[in-house]
Amino acid sequence: MLSITGICLADSGLQKAVADWAHVAQFLFVARAKSPGELIVAKESLLNELLGPVVESMGYTFWGLEYLSQGKDTVLRVFIDHENGITVDDCAAVSRQISSVMDVEDPISQVYNLEVSSPGMDRPVFTLEQYASLAGNIIDVRLRMAFDGRRKFKGQLIGVEQEDIVLRVDDNEYLLPIELIEKANVVPQFKD
Repeated sequence: MLSITGICLADSGLQKAVADWAHVAQFLFVARAKSPGELIVAKESLLNELLGPVVESMGYTFWGLEYLSQGKDTVLRVFIDHENGITVDDCAAVSRQISSVMDVEDPISQVYNLEVSSPGMDRPVFTLEQYASLAGNIIDVRLRMAFDGRRKFKGQLIGVEQEDIVLRVDDNEYLLPIELIEKANVVPQFKD
């Protein structure tokens, strides 16, 4: 898939050179192929906008979703929550509703498996609001690219500062930009 960016040619000398060369007068289009990671993030954003309101209209909290596509295997995993907990019947009801919406809107062109689940004890973390509410918990974080020489962090979530999370690992505090986070999960703590 390509994304197209238009560049206006305001310099008349450059404009003439481009017009002479490519027979265009106003715009030079530059195409850049999107990386697989960018495509996944764009698809997740579209699915969040489509499915979040569906789940919320049923009286559940839309916790988030994962869209995993590797070769011909694609999984759409939707996480729902409720103050009274989630049952198998809740998951089945939401699954049926999401399936109906997906059949009409058809945002995923290939065959996929739909999974609806509670976030569980090792719940994934998706939004800044969720990070803020989970301050004090131990979390595992995997980044899209290396930060300070590493991609994986495990430590205590201190809180949120603007668009970053603050994570204490050993004696160091890291300010990790949320847009760099590929995946984060709470690490359940059990008392002896």
